[in-house]
Amino acid sequence: MSSDSALLSLPDNPVIVGFGGVGVDLLATVESFPKPDTKNRTTQFKVSKEGTTPFSYIIIDNHTKTRTCIFTEGYPTMVPEDLSRAKLLSALNGARVAYFDVRMPATALVIAREAFRQNISILVDAERPREGLNDLLDLADYAVCSEKFPQTWTEASSIPRALVSILLRLPRLKFVIATLGKDGCIMLQKCADAEGSHLEEVDVDNSMKSLTMRKDDSTTMPTCVASNVTKFRADGIGSVCGRLYFGTSEKIPPSELIDTTGAGDAFVGAVLYAICANFSPEKMLPFASHVAAAQCRAIGARSGLPYRTDPYLASFIN
Repeated sequence: MSSDSALLSLPDNPVIVGFGGVGVDLLATVESFPKPDTKNRTTQFKVSKEGTTPFSYIIIDNHTKTRTCIFTEGYPTMVPEDLSRAKLLSALNGARVAYFDVRMPATALVIAREAFRQNISILVDAERPREGLNDLLDLADYAVCSEKFPQTWTEASSIPRALVSILLRLPRLKFVIATLGKDGCIMLQKCADAEGSHLEEVDVDNSMKSLTMRKDDSTTMPTCVASNVTKFRADGIGSVCGRLYFGTSEKIPPSELIDTTGAGDAFVGAVLYAICANFSPEKMLPFASHVAAAQCRAIGARSGLPYRTDPYLASFIN
């Protein structure tokens, strides 16, 4: 392939408006740390007399390949009065997707409601229950969740059952994804129910087990297996017509795994790109997993992100 043809194609409408937390990361690599994979908050931190910049100190454990975050919240937070109507409309002009991580919920909701009025698709990154999350989810077209969120939010006994519950609770959602770290991801996509009455109901947990048995263990690159359009049943919760997907993660050699900081954000960013590029789920999930894996091969949340010249990304050209 020539250098031009090897580039990942740009979507026709690639404008994404994001609203959330923007901060500064300082990263320190150590040989070991006593409590890996935890997040802590500082009790006091001064940046200036006027306020505090959102700030994370991240400790990377070389031995366990984990990262521990010590987070300082920014102050003062942005409030709706800080955003004029003119600036809001200008920011949303021509947007394909609006993205929210549920920081500064009052302001986020003002932006989301305007995006909703303008028929701009909305993606919510649901890491954990937060103030204002439910209001944003009510407006969302897409949701990407951390591994623990679905069951925490729905109190379902498994992630697949929780995804059924989420789609039933949020009728606007087109799909919901639960990221599982090194174990990949699960996605439940809602499908038109015009012929749903003719479909046999199947237990969603059993369907998930069937998908995991079909995964290709012979490749190190991420893959995706999908069910047929089916009515997925979660006893005691209900049923939803859709397709279930299981995406594997990229198998990163231990010598190449440097830092997982920002891997989840990289995954979400790739999903946003895939939505704008109209990728099928079978393309979107491996694409997002590869971008997240590339991020894990360097220190920090940005330095490992792949460029459009990445040969593997070129395989996603429509």
